[in-house]
Amino acid sequence: MSSQTAARVATPNAAAAGTVNLGDLTVNRLGYGAMRITGQGIWGPPKDHDAAIKTLRRAVELGVNFIDTADSYGPNVSEELIAEALHPYPKGLVIATKGGWERVGPGQWTHNASPKHLEKAIDGSLKRLKLDRIDVYQLHVPDPAVSFDASVETLVRAKERGKIHQVALSNVTLEHLERARKMTPIVSVQNRYSFADREWDYLLDHCEQNGIGFIPWAPLGQNREANELLEKMAKQLDATPLQVALAWLLRRSPVTLPIPGTSSPAHVEENIAAAGLKLPEAAFKQLDAVTPPPASLR
Repeated sequence: MSSQTAARVATPNAAAAGTVNLGDLTVNRLGYGAMRITGQGIWGPPKDHDAAIKTLRRAVELGVNFIDTADSYGPNVSEELIAEALHPYPKGLVIATKGGWERVGPGQWTHNASPKHLEKAIDGSLKRLKLDRIDVYQLHVPDPAVSFDASVETLVRAKERGKIHQVALSNVTLEHLERARKMTPIVSVQNRYSFADREWDYLLDHCEQNGIGFIPWAPLGQNREANELLEKMAKQLDATPLQVALAWLLRRSPVTLPIPGTSSPAHVEENIAAAGLKLPEAAFKQLDAVTPPPASLR
């Protein structure tokens, strides 16, 4: 183990990744995604409740000040665990949650971004998170059965009433983003993105040009050949494949805000150590040159 690797592993801290602005909020550029602290299939309570609580607390101890969750994770379970583990919240901790996509069973999702549902979802999240105002509230995914504008307008009204501080989007196109920006400032976009899954390259570039945070989920992608390259590179850099994938995301753009998730305190330390992994130029270019598979094969 090199001296650089030893220092990175011994003292991981999310602050090593730098910061990004979400409107008037500034957070360290390596956050924590709280989906995996729920049960199997993102359904019900976690198998190990104590480990979930320890994971959340350890993430914050290691400099994470941005936690991403949703009312559908569990459902409700993730938000409840966050409040149990961290309330009263430390100063500067930003909690972002989402609404508009319901969990109706293990591994099952259903759309519901109607104004009536979103209003109820926002109130439910406020109660479960024990907040007077949600820092960042994201429309989880556009609902094909509901006007996109009506969904966003509901969030705008909640912001005007003081229930939401900043409005954000998830799983959207550039058209969605620009339509929403005509109604209210949008501080972040959360879409699937990795070195091996570049469908939203142009949207990330647009976010960078406009000072909008980009929160990539599924950082490893689903490209077997690419992941073999990642494993090889991880050995060369004395790191884990996920650490390398996260380091690539951090270098890809100054507005990226990766949110790796886990239910293990040990793994959260490994993930956060990626904040201090400086990806060599040659390694970055090699990963950057990976050709993603056609959308039909993902």
